[in-house]
Amino acid sequence: MLFKFLKRPISILLSVLVIVTTYAIYSWFQPSPTLPIYNPADFTPELVDKSLQETNENHTVSDFNLINQNGEVITQEDYKDKIYIADFFFTRCPSICPIMTNNMVKIQEEFLKDTDVMLLSLSVTPVVDSIPVLKEYAMKKGVNDSKWNITTGDKKHIYELARRSYFAVVEQGDGGLQDFIHTPNFILIDKKKQIRGIYDGTDDEEILRLIKDIHILSN
Repeated sequence: MLFKFLKRPISILLSVLVIVTTYAIYSWFQPSPTLPIYNPADFTPELVDKSLQETNENHTVSDFNLINQNGEVITQEDYKDKIYIADFFFTRCPSICPIMTNNMVKIQEEFLKDTDVMLLSLSVTPVVDSIPVLKEYAMKKGVNDSKWNITTGDKKHIYELARRSYFAVVEQGDGGLQDFIHTPNFILIDKKKQIRGIYDGTDDEEILRLIKDIHILSN
């Protein structure tokens, strides 16, 4: 009778052990998810400067020199060994920029305690977006200064970064007075300054995908 009483619990335990062992073996041999590394040749040609369109390896974001909402000079050194998301915006934008900024806030909150993840916003109207303007904007939006730099700087430098480093815009131009770019793209950069993803910063599903991809890079 005792054997019959124990038989069922033992069979259940064995079944559980088989399931756990099978899952462990599957997980062990299942490759971890990875993200592609984007080079100029991987983008639609219209997004890439003609001199770079055939480049299919070793692309990294160029060094930059910007000024943030606190009047501090921001360079690649501030993002060394960091995963970060870059976008291009302007404070007076009435259409897509408020949505993009709100989504950047969501990303900030998701990774608030993760010191390896940072944000970088570059103004496409740097003359208008002075340091006091950026400071007011940052305070209004709840920007965490240690995690998110909202920047201004030399227009030609910013526009060259958009077109030759981040491949964020289709329009060609020279960064002159009449040149203007406007893009919803968020660009994910890894610790080696490589592009690992491009996302529509106005789309909730894309933001969820971006957050997931940041976690993949962080592991």
